[in-house]
Amino acid sequence: MIYSMTGYGKSVLQLPTKKITIELKSLNSKSLDLNARMPSIYREKELTIRKLLADKLVRGKVDFSIYVEATAEDTSTQINTPVVKQYMKQLREVVNSDDLELLKMAVRFPDALNTVREEIDETEWQAIEEAINTAITELNNYRLNEGKVLEQDFNNRVVEISNILDQVIEMDPERVEGVRERLQKGVSELKEKYDENRFEQELVYYIEKFDITEEKVRLKNHLNYFTESINSKDSNGKKLGFISQEMGREINTIGSKSNYAPMQQLVVQMKDELEKIKEQLLNVL
Repeated sequence: MIYSMTGYGKSVLQLPTKKITIELKSLNSKSLDLNARMPSIYREKELTIRKLLADKLVRGKVDFSIYVEATAEDTSTQINTPVVKQYMKQLREVVNSDDLELLKMAVRFPDALNTVREEIDETEWQAIEEAINTAITELNNYRLNEGKVLEQDFNNRVVEISNILDQVIEMDPERVEGVRERLQKGVSELKEKYDENRFEQELVYYIEKFDITEEKVRLKNHLNYFTESINSKDSNGKKLGFISQEMGREINTIGSKSNYAPMQQLVVQMKDELEKIKEQLLNVL
């Protein structure tokens, strides 16, 4: 089972005086890259929120947002009445105007308004934390559904590489015989006398250098291991990435050793399928 790093989760919490919306967006990243946006009142809980997200989301470029919309009379700003009255008294001494105009001027001066720092109500915070967990669950469900699509694509491509490898295995005796015939033809065209026994020994040695038996076996094992890892309980994109690198190493070695055009064409097809796997692995958790 694999999870995509792409996901979206949202939770809406309705409180008596406000509506709180929690949003989570996630894209692929090599590590956890978390960007948190929230009103200042909740900043003291930021470390708690980051730890919660890190524990449950593991990896990805994550945007976390808390939006607050007031739905009732609820303000943290109050008029500093004594200060405003003092400003109006002083203004009367220099300005001949009515009280309304004096009030308009007074409230623009420093300290005319007091902003009372809000404290988080613990009951409210518990409700917000539950809403955050709901958004995380929604995002992880999104990741799981995306992961199922990726998993199907990986399985199809692994099967395709395996089928092409079977063609390589079937073609190998023909390839070896073709290499032998080319060497024999080349030597015979020299029209020089040579020791046939010595030539046969050199021929065997030369052909052994192009033997791909080990590469075929290892590639088959890597394909099986890749499939097993996809079906394991944990999603581990980095592990799958390492396996794909090993697969690429064996495919490249088969290509460099093949010395046979029809086999090299099959190698190109395997490389193409593997490259598509690697591109998709960048988005696996």
